[in-house]
Amino acid sequence: MPRSTGWVGSIKWLENRPFDARDLARLIVHRSQLPGADEDTPLLAVSRSGATADSVQVVGPEELLTAWR
Repeated sequence: MPRSTGWVGSIKWLENRPFDARDLARLIVHRSQLPGADEDTPLLAVSRSGATADSVQVVGPEELLTAWR
């Protein structure tokens, strides 16, 4: 049975730069190289400074703290 990937993500914990279009482009390339991932595999960005790129779900510091509690 083929394996599937639930999501593909990237962590950018920079204080002064959000997850941007360049980061998204790299993430899309990496997703295409992962076994079990395809163009429908959701993208996730964990970012201290938010995101300016579309098409990616963003998790920030508050969401991480809430999930940890």
